[in-house]
Amino acid sequence: MPTCQYSCGSRDHRLSRRGFLGSTAVGAAAALGTGGFASSVAGRELGKMQKRVLVIFLSGGVSQLETWDPKPGTDTGGPFATIPTTVPGTRVCELLPLTARQMHRIALVRGVNTAEDEHGRGATIMLTGRRPEAGIEYPHIGAVTAKLLGSDAQTLPGNIQVLARGEGGFGKQDAAFLGPKYGPVSLGDGKPPADLLRPAGLTDPADRQREEFRKKLNDRFAKSRRSAATDAYTESFEQAERVFRRSDVFDVTKEDTRVADRYGRHDFGRHLLLARRLLEAGVTYVKVSHSNYDTHHENFDFHIEQLGEFDRPYAALLEDLAERGMLESTLVVVMSEFGRTPKINHLYGRDHWSRAWAVALAGAGVKGGAVVGKTNANGTAVTDREVNGGHLFHTYLRAVGLDPTKNFYPNDRPVPIADPKAAAIDEILV
Repeated sequence: MPTCQYSCGSRDHRLSRRGFLGSTAVGAAAALGTGGFASSVAGRELGKMQKRVLVIFLSGGVSQLETWDPKPGTDTGGPFATIPTTVPGTRVCELLPLTARQMHRIALVRGVNTAEDEHGRGATIMLTGRRPEAGIEYPHIGAVTAKLLGSDAQTLPGNIQVLARGEGGFGKQDAAFLGPKYGPVSLGDGKPPADLLRPAGLTDPADRQREEFRKKLNDRFAKSRRSAATDAYTESFEQAERVFRRSDVFDVTKEDTRVADRYGRHDFGRHLLLARRLLEAGVTYVKVSHSNYDTHHENFDFHIEQLGEFDRPYAALLEDLAERGMLESTLVVVMSEFGRTPKINHLYGRDHWSRAWAVALAGAGVKGGAVVGKTNANGTAVTDREVNGGHLFHTYLRAVGLDPTKNFYPNDRPVPIADPKAAAIDEILV
């Protein structure tokens, strides 16, 4: 089971095709999301009005110094210069030239301190807004938004994650007490879950008869041995039946070639284009991973390559959403599990660093061009407006019109939607 050559070699970054396909199948079987949509025209109209969230997860920990908070000319700054953006006074790393032209749509949070340098726990903090606690699992942002923003007018899952080639993802447990209905459907390399579509030799009448027989057996079983697991599998079959009828949404070859060229003809460009198609079709939450930024050696060479892939499709996505009238209702978040160390190690790499890093947000209720938070001259500490994962989680929900101070009630017990010890970052909200 190979590991990423430049990563820390942690369990989170081991690549296993067999394990990946297995987790994808389980996710598809147990987590096919929220209820149905009507016509494609209605879907497009819904796509312009419905609030939704897109998370672009730069897996492994992108360097804030090579992206949103560069420190050129310092002992930690590295070899890259900064460039101006469409926001006067705001500069980003020169590796993001096309993104720089979209900065008037982007808000930067430069004072993030999540105080967790382990991949899995760091990702949990960023996706749930809380530190892991004994005795309770909190739902991920995808499950929360699928539940609170989704509607019965949808026919696609409310929570979809598009995984980088060979990457494993989170599973149905992401929904925690919200239940597997709101857990993610994982698309390996942007492809629909295996065995989702009806076999070519199976006619529609035969398929209906098979489905009716399955329901009878399931109902008989549930009368005596019903459980959360059986409910999840029952729902997965019913959702799969509806999902395969919208399989055209997953086919990015149906896009105009000029649009596809804008995003780029590589995996990440294709995945972001798929994300836009899913959002436009009414999916409430999409998470797209771009891997792998765990650059413990040759950080600068790898960031040239990876940010070269990231820059064009990300800028194209923001432009595309704006042109389609969707950006004002779509929150786009670029995050990692943490940043990279300001100190450059002996292998010309940067290690894990969660004490002072940055996140970018755009669209929905975000104030484009805003910058909040500040780090010191060489990026080793936050000096102004320090925030953590809880503040970010509150901000995401507020940006799409939700009240993060309300409660969920699993088993009649009140559980705050977001960490009550934190609050939204008002400076970047409209």
